[in-house]
Amino acid sequence: MKQAIFSNWNFIRFLRLGLGVFIIAQSVIAKDWTIGILGLLFTIMPVFNIGCCGSGGCVTTPSNAETTKDITYEEVV
Repeated sequence: MKQAIFSNWNFIRFLRLGLGVFIIAQSVIAKDWTIGILGLLFTIMPVFNIGCCGSGGCVTTPSNAETTKDITYEEVV
């Protein structure tokens, strides 16, 4: 858990965190708790480095070149 929080910080992750904090600040100013919940969600996502698919959930595995077969076509006259 500590490693997920303190590693792999990049510009986009800082930007997402800043936007989340900004949304929370605006919800406090506007006294609107529903926007505050949305801001909390947008703040938690970059802190734990998760997204829509979870941590690494959208990663696709590369196909193995050995398992592909050549397709032969037959000409029909």
